Amino acid sequence: MNSETPSLKKNILLSTLYQVLLVVLPFITAPYLSRVIGVEGTGVYDYTSSYQTYFSMVAALGTASYGAREIARARMDEKLRSRLFWEIELMTVLTSCLSLCAWAVFIVLNEQYRVFYLALTMGIFSTMFDISWFFAGLEQFKYTVAKNALFKLMGVVLMFIFVKGRDDLLLYVIIITASTMLGNLSMWMYVPRFLVKVDFRELRILRHLKETLIYFIPSVATSVYTVLDRTLIGLLTEGKSESGYYHYATHVVNIMKALTFTSLNTVLGSRISYLYAQERYDEIRRRIDDSINYILFMGLGICFGLIGVSGRFIPLYLGPGYDRVVTMLSLMSPIVLIIGISNCLGSQYYTPSGQRRLSARFIIIGSVVNLCLNLLLIPHYGGYGAIVASLIAEGTITVLYLLFSKGYMTFRRIAVLGSRKLIAAAAMLGVIRLLDPLIRSNLAAIVVEVAAGLCTYIVVSVLLRDDFLSRIILPNLSVRLSGKGKKQ
Repeated sequence: MNSETPSLKKNILLSTLYQVLLVVLPFITAPYLSRVIGVEGTGVYDYTSSYQTYFSMVAALGTASYGAREIARARMDEKLRSRLFWEIELMTVLTSCLSLCAWAVFIVLNEQYRVFYLALTMGIFSTMFDISWFFAGLEQFKYTVAKNALFKLMGVVLMFIFVKGRDDLLLYVIIITASTMLGNLSMWMYVPRFLVKVDFRELRILRHLKETLIYFIPSVATSVYTVLDRTLIGLLTEGKSESGYYHYATHVVNIMKALTFTSLNTVLGSRISYLYAQERYDEIRRRIDDSINYILFMGLGICFGLIGVSGRFIPLYLGPGYDRVVTMLSLMSPIVLIIGISNCLGSQYYTPSGQRRLSARFIIIGSVVNLCLNLLLIPHYGGYGAIVASLIAEGTITVLYLLFSKGYMTFRRIAVLGSRKLIAAAAMLGVIRLLDPLIRSNLAAIVVEVAAGLCTYIVVSVLLRDDFLSRIILPNLSVRLSGKGKKQ
């Protein structure tokens, strides 16, 4: 591998395209599944897969973030990065085997849904062979995108061909988990291009255990409000319909999260780890500031947009009988912005700067808040209670992240960057509300309201001279246009 610094713009584009694919595919399949499998079947899948997620987290043991950081720091040293790769991956194999043993015991002890748990075993094998962290550390995202995208597409095609009714739920679970596992396995064919031979007798696998545990603890804590709520809704409410409603609300929000910050933070997290090693702190501050600016622009627009169009979108998207999702989605929409800020600071400040232990404490505090609120609210309010608990817990974590970020981002800076965007977003919502009673068709309403809302948001932002558009987007756009003009 050459020593050139990978193109940041190219990597963000590739990562964004992949995230868009991950967004588009579930977006296409959800309306089909909501009608074919139904809310009860979706609830069963959501409930059973939540248990598998716990075991997969134990298998991964925090290597996704830790591995990417270590590889990023050593990417110019072929011998060192090769040794790090094998040490971290072999440790993952070891923890995955231990997790599989525990998973086997869990399956034996749980007769209900046992056949689904057996199918979900492939999810743990997916974790064992997932080396996306290695390519993330090298900033070689094209190798994680190509094959993974292919197998995701194959999984969707197979689902449309073979999943025809409620009795095909098991087949759906098999297709989804198998396509993920095969996608992870496919990345291994590119590994030899970036490694040199190492003496396996010199590997010190367990030396990474302490560090990965530091990354693992916040992963466990995070699961309290990203996975445990799904488990508790299934346990504390009658039937699995509430799990299904909650699944579809979180499904839409996760799509919005991917569009808002996932690809950006995935790429910049690795780049900033490299910048910390180079002690280029001014550039780090600038990148974090620009990232927060972007997240506020996207997050506020999406939050108010979802509130405005959810009443029309959900019946059109999922079909009749999903009215409960409309309220859930509106209530959950602010979480895109809240998590966007904390995720940015976590991946671009706390992790690259080696302060994962501090961020873990904040996440643990948030998870305790979330667990207590879940146990208090879910029995009475179902999915609504879980959403309120998540909003309060995520808000707590974001506040703590900002308080201890050492000036890399502040509440005042958030207010300065977000004030004009907030006004523009409120204007957008007002326009959507005014148009809504005038249109009967859900499809026509969605098209008109999204177009009018987007135009309103951009125009008002420009008129208010919002920092994101005036300082970042418009100057870059004018440079590109003038450049093209010169070529012509």
